[in-house]
Amino acid sequence: MVLLPLGAIFWISLTPAGDVWSHLLQTVLPGALWTTLLLMLGVGLITSVTGVGTAWLVTMCNFPGRRTLDWALLVPLAVPTYIVAFSYVEVLEYTGPVQGLIRDIFGFTTSRDYWFPEIRSLGGAIFVMGVVLYPYVYLTTRASFLVQSASTLDVSRTLGASPYRLFFRIALPLARPAIAIGISLALMECLNDIGAVTFFGVRTLTFSVYDTWLNRSSLGGAAQLALAMLLMVFLLLWLERFGRRKQRFDAGGGSKSHPPTRFDLRGWQALLAFALCLLPILLGFVVPGLLLADRASRRLDEFLSGGFLETAWNSFSLAAVAALLTVVISVSLAYALRLNNKGALRTAVRLASIGYAIPGTVLAIGILVPLAQFDNFLDGRMEAWFGVNTGLLLLGSGTGLVYAYVVRFLAVSYGQVEGGFGRITPHLDMAARTLGRDSRQTLSQIHLPILKPVLLSAALLSFVDCMKELPATILLRPFNFETLATTVFAAASREAFEEAALPSLAIVLVGLIPVIYLARSSASSFRTKHSKRQPGPVV
Repeated sequence: MVLLPLGAIFWISLTPAGDVWSHLLQTVLPGALWTTLLLMLGVGLITSVTGVGTAWLVTMCNFPGRRTLDWALLVPLAVPTYIVAFSYVEVLEYTGPVQGLIRDIFGFTTSRDYWFPEIRSLGGAIFVMGVVLYPYVYLTTRASFLVQSASTLDVSRTLGASPYRLFFRIALPLARPAIAIGISLALMECLNDIGAVTFFGVRTLTFSVYDTWLNRSSLGGAAQLALAMLLMVFLLLWLERFGRRKQRFDAGGGSKSHPPTRFDLRGWQALLAFALCLLPILLGFVVPGLLLADRASRRLDEFLSGGFLETAWNSFSLAAVAALLTVVISVSLAYALRLNNKGALRTAVRLASIGYAIPGTVLAIGILVPLAQFDNFLDGRMEAWFGVNTGLLLLGSGTGLVYAYVVRFLAVSYGQVEGGFGRITPHLDMAARTLGRDSRQTLSQIHLPILKPVLLSAALLSFVDCMKELPATILLRPFNFETLATTVFAAASREAFEEAALPSLAIVLVGLIPVIYLARSSASSFRTKHSKRQPGPVV
């Protein structure tokens, strides 16, 4: 399923396309590649500083509001980048409230009377993606800080290490693998984005693939640009593994380790820590959320309209089917690997999990062509044999879109399921076998009941990712078929912000449920794990 689109892209890129490739190589590719690199560099810098800094503060410091901020720092994940993008365009452009307030206060009459940064720019795209994608780094780094052995940190304190030296010399190097994983995930999402870069007028590789395919009507040229994007993705994955090649663990505290001993912050230090953790939440969630709620309240009469309900149902049904399929496939892969952990099977499972690294536009090209050829072949055979015209059976029914969702987000679901199987002791399998259960009965009667919370979280994560996915949805949706994501994109492209507010708010609210559930459950599970351990002295 995963290799078919990649093979199709390679084959399409070899098809004759006139002088399109030489034109793209001279005019499009250099600028798009440079812009993409600058965007990824800026987003990587913001996400790493914000994610690592906030993770350190909430795990290693005590200050008022820390427990709430601990899970609230994840809520920007519920908001897609394209929704935050056009929200800030509405707020910060010339006719927006911020510049309007500046003109009222200082008496300016035109934009030439003062300077204000242009939001529709590369800098604006870096800012928006940074404040939305930092939770990827925060989540992985926070988990690394929580499991680091407090004994190692305590020894450093007894040797006179200050909090700053402790952070830079001990905790940060130990968390380097987790930081590398978080940054790579954020950059993959950055590379996949098409909505935000379109609103800001930033011509990245993703935008160039979309523009070459639809506006220049060159599928071969788009496939060649898609290959360039894949090379960037594989380079990113190699850099991530190279950066942690000598790191096999975060700390060696063993089973006797206890939770990290936190520093007590007082006065201005506590206030500063609270403000630093609150700021990314305000920028990545509260500001766009309040704006969406305000604009959506003006169009509440559309909530029960047929068009909105139909669009919401389209999104919900496609995401639900894709989430169910990803969970079923993930359970099959993880359980097969548990029964027979051989090299060939491990390689196959790794290949099945690389779909998340493939940008949606690239995936759409690789899926559209083979499915369209199959639809045309089937239509011709059915008409010749039975006189029945089937039309675009797969692409026209949304099957191609579900296929794209499953390929792209299988890794998300598989990671959850694999971790759940890893926490089940093999002794349960042995006991079930001695009681006469075969492998299928062991799975259905032992493993699946234990894995219910894990399967629920995997399904929720996959469901929300499918609801938010924009590039593949735009390119693979059936004719006259709208989802919440495509409705938002179309309305924002027409500068119809109020029209886009209600579907945007619906996507945010749906995405907020699993984010809060997962954040609070992970925090409570860690507190439960260490509740019976005697904490060290507060520093």
